Amino acid sequence: MNAFATNAVLPITLNSPIGDNPADSFAITFAPLSIEEVYGLADDQANGAVVVMSGTVRNQTDGKKVVALEYQAYEPMAMQIFRKIAAEIRRCWPEVNRVAIQHRTGRLKIAEISVLVAVGCPHRSEAFEACRYAIDTLKHNAPIWKKEHWADGSSSWVSIGACEADSDISC
Repeated sequence: MNAFATNAVLPITLNSPIGDNPADSFAITFAPLSIEEVYGLADDQANGAVVVMSGTVRNQTDGKKVVALEYQAYEPMAMQIFRKIAAEIRRCWPEVNRVAIQHRTGRLKIAEISVLVAVGCPHRSEAFEACRYAIDTLKHNAPIWKKEHWADGSSSWVSIGACEADSDISC
């Protein structure tokens, strides 16, 4: 069945065992993220496509002005989730050559990149599907928390798993 099955739900528990593929790359960092770097990590001569998803800090949420976001992560568990996502991608899309997942922590300004996911694959449709699966699964499963800082000086934490709760993608 295709990954975009109607009314499918993201897995709560990732079923694939952690089987590190040496071609994959994962990072959680305070340092700024680079689209060029993550593209290069997913690139391979066997690829017909590299799909990159870049999540950035936007200036509003539900019409309320945002001035910054702050991310915190439980890094050992988040890295384990990243590896499980890559293993699940390989189970669902066996032709995938490389997976790269990077996430920022700390305080980020408007327009800064907070997360990058890149998937290299011989065919574009599988690369798109796997990349979407990776970011949606990351948002629901990785222990990474986001605090929104508002223009009025207040702030609030966004619940883990609250992002895109109505997503319809699974593997």
